[in-house]
Amino acid sequence: MTDLEDVRRAHEAVLDAARPHAVARQHALGKLTARERISLLLDEGSEVEVGALVTPEDRPDGTILDAPGDGVVAATGLVDGRPVTVYATDFSVHGGSLGDVGMRKIQAMADISLRRGIPLIMLVDGGGHRIQEIDARPYAFGNDTGPFLRQARLSGWAPQVAAIMGPAFAGAALFASFADFVPMVHGTSSMGIAGPKLVRAGTGEDIGVQDLGGADVQTGYGAADLEVPDDASCIVAVKRFLSFLPSNSRSDVPVLPETDPADRRAPELRDVVPADRSLPYDVRDVIGPVVDHGQFLELGEAYAPNLVTGFARMAGHPVGVIGNQPSHMAGIIDAPAAEKAARFVELCNAFGLPLLSFIDVPGVLIGSVAEEQKLLRHAAKPLMALAHATVPVFTVTLRKAFGAGFIAMGGGRTNVDGALIWPTAVMAPMGIEGAVDVIFGREVAGAADPAARRAEMIDGFYARSTPLRAASGFGVDDVVDPADTRSILIRMLRVHSGRRQDLSPPKLHWISPT
Repeated sequence: MTDLEDVRRAHEAVLDAARPHAVARQHALGKLTARERISLLLDEGSEVEVGALVTPEDRPDGTILDAPGDGVVAATGLVDGRPVTVYATDFSVHGGSLGDVGMRKIQAMADISLRRGIPLIMLVDGGGHRIQEIDARPYAFGNDTGPFLRQARLSGWAPQVAAIMGPAFAGAALFASFADFVPMVHGTSSMGIAGPKLVRAGTGEDIGVQDLGGADVQTGYGAADLEVPDDASCIVAVKRFLSFLPSNSRSDVPVLPETDPADRRAPELRDVVPADRSLPYDVRDVIGPVVDHGQFLELGEAYAPNLVTGFARMAGHPVGVIGNQPSHMAGIIDAPAAEKAARFVELCNAFGLPLLSFIDVPGVLIGSVAEEQKLLRHAAKPLMALAHATVPVFTVTLRKAFGAGFIAMGGGRTNVDGALIWPTAVMAPMGIEGAVDVIFGREVAGAADPAARRAEMIDGFYARSTPLRAASGFGVDDVVDPADTRSILIRMLRVHSGRRQDLSPPKLHWISPT
């Protein structure tokens, strides 16, 4: 029989207070401890730790490894009143490396998320498999009971977050590959297939950890969604992300009380789009006045900045927003933008968030760079995702709506529940200037004044590509005053609520363009 005092001492031994030097080293690195991070994340008084007293398995050489909790702190609890599972790898325990018993704790958290349909939150601060435990036993990451199989099954069922709050290389980095949201902390986090030492040994490349996989690098590559300044900001970002999503794909989305009037007009929108079609503007200046209180959580800002994606609310209801960004590459669709759009559409569709698409696109990228990017296939990805969407989809065409780029943004009436167009817009099957140069190049060249003839033809095509003409052929539902965009979209959302009937043939899944 175990004495209660022994139990108390065993629990105290794994707490931060029992390891002041380890805590001080973690703080000196500008990082919170694993337990401090979990305490910040979970609602006060809701935490139930799982596996606090586990110890590493006996090593083959008979030595005992000192690893409190086997380097992983795991718990269930509530975030803003809703249940989650969470684990944090503990960098103060052998650099956050993962032992076999710690991996079982991670697997247990994933199993609870699978069974209960609740988010899995991973606070990653450490390397891959613990080198001291490499032997003939089944490889903990890759065997049939490993975490990645669980993450694959959890995908699209319950949200997954991988907050990178320190080093995350090799298997630890793959946690992020399956996640729906990956924030990274500036200066202290890093992520990659292999760390600098292994890269140097395997390839001879000598590169620092931040240059290899720091937050600014990985957000630029699209492997991470958001760069934040410190650990506390990272936890805030995780909670904000979760606030837009349901606990699982069969739960209702979290709707907040309506505090921004649904009939609020936004006359400032009439002046956002420049009269000169060649001038840029920031599409976020359109999104802000349309959504509740101007609050927009942008995801992937540093990756494919010619496309904006993120979450907002309309009359308290969470929505996903995509928009071309005219201030970068004129908002054109290239392979990274297509990939970014498709992944975001799939995320929103998985968890039941309606989609708002703000369109100002000159088309898709052309030339040798486009072919090298395999844009022919990548450009089909957002079309495929939108074609299979069962959530409501609404489009607002702001200015240019040209060619395949328009279709990639949900333009037209294919699987769209509402299509609006502003008076500033122009809709055509391809860029008008390019069309004149290609189709009428000889006629222009043979004119007495080629420049004047070209300008005349361009003006003529623009005069025939007006919003009223688009509406007359039922290419859109209506031409609207930009000031009324918010109120009309909210009225549409209230009619087209919930999922639409899936009209696809009886197939198991579609095949994504590669």
